Amino acid sequence: MEDVLAAVGPRLRRIRKERGSTLAALSKTTGISVSTLSRLESGQRRPSLELLLPIARAYQVPLDELVGAPPVGDPRVRLKPFRRGDSTVVPLTQQPGGLQAFKMVIDATRSTPEPRTHEGYEWLYVLGGKLRLVLAEHDIVLTTGEVAEFDTRLPHWFGSTGEAPVEILSLFGPQGERMHVRAKPRGR
Repeated sequence: MEDVLAAVGPRLRRIRKERGSTLAALSKTTGISVSTLSRLESGQRRPSLELLLPIARAYQVPLDELVGAPPVGDPRVRLKPFRRGDSTVVPLTQQPGGLQAFKMVIDATRSTPEPRTHEGYEWLYVLGGKLRLVLAEHDIVLTTGEVAEFDTRLPHWFGSTGEAPVEILSLFGPQGERMHVRAKPRGR
């Protein structure tokens, strides 16, 4: 902690010089006295939020840059698609168990139904194309924006109509789990 605080002064001086500013100009912008700014830069004054916030505003930099906070990490989610048979699958959830979300692009070649059963509950949302869903004795085609949900203990299969690939979101959860959908906003 002391190392981090000790590095603030030299960092402030470097940023000020990079911007071609003087202590007097910074004092005028921030309302902090020249002597306080000088002591802050030389390490004779301990940095505080009361001093650093106006300086960060004056330089238009995040406070993290002034104090040299370590990076938290890359905030971007790195999705790792994989091929499963005739589909490209992108897992959208990271934790094991519970509800799992996937984006899938199903090739046009997956068009011959092979119904299966297993424990669970599934929700499908068509992002693009036409999805053929065989569910027990029903054989339906879902188009962009349409949704289906079903108990996977029923014989089921889904794929392309054979015309073109289909892109879907799939949510799969344990048996008995239900998605909570609100059709209209709550009253205020």
